[in-house]
Amino acid sequence: MLSLIREHRTFFLGTTLAALALRLFFFVYFPAVTDDSRIYADFATNWLQHGIYGQTQLAQIVPTDTRLPGYPAFLTGIFWIFGYGNFTAVILAQILLDLATCLIVADLARRAGSERSARIAFALAALCPFLANYTAAVLSETLEIFFTALALDCAAAALNRMQAADAGLGVLDRNCRKLWAATGAAIGACILLRPDGGILLAAVALYLAIFALKQRVREKSVGAVLVAGIIVVVFALAPLAPWTIRNFRTLHHFQPLAPRYANATDELASRGFNRWVKTWIVDYASVEEIYWNVPGNKIDPEKLPSRALDDTAQKNATLAVIADYNQSQDMTPDLDTRFGKLAVDRIRAHPVRYYVVLPVLRVSDMWLRPRTEILPPDVRWWEFNDDAKQSVMAVGFGLLNLAYVAAALLALVRKPSGIRWAGLLVGFLLLRSAFLGTLENPEPRYTLECYPVIIVLASSWLARKLPA
Repeated sequence: MLSLIREHRTFFLGTTLAALALRLFFFVYFPAVTDDSRIYADFATNWLQHGIYGQTQLAQIVPTDTRLPGYPAFLTGIFWIFGYGNFTAVILAQILLDLATCLIVADLARRAGSERSARIAFALAALCPFLANYTAAVLSETLEIFFTALALDCAAAALNRMQAADAGLGVLDRNCRKLWAATGAAIGACILLRPDGGILLAAVALYLAIFALKQRVREKSVGAVLVAGIIVVVFALAPLAPWTIRNFRTLHHFQPLAPRYANATDELASRGFNRWVKTWIVDYASVEEIYWNVPGNKIDPEKLPSRALDDTAQKNATLAVIADYNQSQDMTPDLDTRFGKLAVDRIRAHPVRYYVVLPVLRVSDMWLRPRTEILPPDVRWWEFNDDAKQSVMAVGFGLLNLAYVAAALLALVRKPSGIRWAGLLVGFLLLRSAFLGTLENPEPRYTLECYPVIIVLASSWLARKLPA
């Protein structure tokens, strides 16, 4: 990659400056410090000042496992160097990391395709407003994307080396073992940032299993592939050991990741309510208007889509539960059970809708919706009611997102054989999309971890279509 940069130094320098300008634009005009940002910052501050990984509750620091320690650790380092609560330093550090991500994505495109693909991928990543937007948000996305791209790049490098050396020999050379260790370590970082980082481990492990099967069919040794898989798994899961031990010693329960609903041990998980939501929710608008309101705010029945109420009896029962919840705006075990009963009845009546149709629609919404969640456009941008300029911005972002996704799909439809290790890349996309379909909060940002793959695939197609 260094030789490619030296050969095209003017292109890489100019594109890097444009990428920096784009990210600084979002930093200046659209910085985002959300409720989650403040929770992460509270963890980091307590960790740094008091040596306790916990949240501040009623002027006391309460140890908890509701968030994995990856992003708070990053904030702790920034706060230690630049001062407590210095979000400006956090965002600037994320901008630098994202610029490094652009280079890693380019290197992945080079390994999967060609040097021409690498240059195109660098431009697509550098000028991608979706990646740039989240560098200005004090959230874990930028780091998660960085380590995802790094893991895939290291895996592609290791696979290329195994192929060149003939993995059928049954042994891995030292450099190859280092690459697989780096792959596992990067995946471990992904998991420490967010639990769904484990999907990348599943994708790599599944690909290696298929690779080993092919080796066996060809009557070659699978020893090298098995060793590679063991190295990846060990290095990916080892960072979770201290966290798991800490949770067992401090909180007295076994928790290697974080609770599914980020709830404390003595806090209601609202499984009934969440299951009811999954029987009808498909879009991000409902996440903001209904899902995030519980608990603490009222549910507006007028915001419910028609698919949430199948008949008159169900409508009356649903409105009655909502009315009771709105009185206190607190999700009690009794109310949660009643929402769960509504969910059971709806699932029993329409199992295909619940298990197939709705997950597909949720995934489609996450992939195709304009990525403006932390930008000014209204969540119902398509209604053009409040600010036409914001709606036009959303439409523009939506079309650009479609262009990225369409170019990636064309690469797979037209000539997938021209993309090395396409099985690994596509496998990750499919596994992550399948997982996202199970969520009750379809947020478009959850697909951003897939954008390094989208860009690599798109660059492969554009490299064949654009004039030299």
